[in-house]
Amino acid sequence: MTRGERTVFRPDTAEGGLESAGRSRVDSLTGIRAVAAILVVLTHAAYTTGKYTHGYLGLVYSRMEIGVPIFFVLSGFLLFSPWVRAAARGGASPSVSRYAWHRVRRIMPAYVVTVLVAYALYHFRMAGPNPGHTWVGLFRNLTLTQIYTDHYWITFLHQGLTQMWSLAVEAAFYVALPALAYLLLVVLCRRQWRPGMLLGGLLALGLITPAWLVLVHTTDFLPDGAKLWLPAYLAWFVGGMILAALREMGVNGYALLCIPLALVCYFIASTPIAGAPTTAPSELREGLAKALFYAVIATLIVAPLALSNRGLYARAMASRPMVFLGEISYEIFLIHLVTMELAMVEILHFGIYTGSMFWLFVATMVVTVPLAWLLHRFTRVRS
Repeated sequence: MTRGERTVFRPDTAEGGLESAGRSRVDSLTGIRAVAAILVVLTHAAYTTGKYTHGYLGLVYSRMEIGVPIFFVLSGFLLFSPWVRAAARGGASPSVSRYAWHRVRRIMPAYVVTVLVAYALYHFRMAGPNPGHTWVGLFRNLTLTQIYTDHYWITFLHQGLTQMWSLAVEAAFYVALPALAYLLLVVLCRRQWRPGMLLGGLLALGLITPAWLVLVHTTDFLPDGAKLWLPAYLAWFVGGMILAALREMGVNGYALLCIPLALVCYFIASTPIAGAPTTAPSELREGLAKALFYAVIATLIVAPLALSNRGLYARAMASRPMVFLGEISYEIFLIHLVTMELAMVEILHFGIYTGSMFWLFVATMVVTVPLAWLLHRFTRVRS
């Protein structure tokens, strides 16, 4: 992106808040969403075919869940950027009501359709224990409140919607963001552009995650599901918020440095240091390591696109196939577990925890992509 191209950040666009007179930055940030979605599908294909138990390689497969932190970093960057831009350039802050409406209309139509179809499908299909398949479970899943309970895994977990815990966390961030922006930019920075103070406030905000992990691992007064609440993952969103501040400061991020460093961190995190291949590690030290490494990895992956947006990496992310998949990445994320189970049983005829991870991934994507495109086309709200 050349210096003469003007980028306008908005919190109400379909892909999370970025438009550009020169499309390269929008395209590359859309393309990285495809990478995040593909990683999520890959890690679930590895789990479903039993590959998580294959020693170090199994941990490498399980850490492909890094796709979720990438989504969170993107949300932090794209949605916080309008507030930062307004502060840096003396403009008006985004309308909270407009922001809220566009967040609802962006995520809820496709989500509601997915939940209703999953509940209807698994009413006639039994693929294993399904504690969330109740009227209360339906209400909780439709309202993204399923994680706010004790023992979520045996109360409201629906077998076709197990990945939606992360969408519940994302929705909680949407609700919290206007208040966080006010605290950081109005209360802390006193309505002035003070980048050093803003970065300090963001780093302090990121410390909520380790503090929360200490709390949930050393006390028992919170519900068990508290390990899946926003504070446990806030540092990942903060990574993107820091990128938003750095961008207004004119800081560059170079893929030649960021991507190799991200890969090194990824393979370190794939050791037992970040715990067993589970969403929430059982040990405090493992949870802390996982939170830190995932925040660093995801932020480094997004940084070259959010800041410099030059070079081979940016061009690859802005390619037509990546942009196409990125535009429907949300819908891929929503439906891929349902389509994966159908592909495994009806197409590949694999038993649970058996079969080829590669062919399950391929079959799932073949089924998922056209359905995700249809879901995107018929549920998106056009401006």
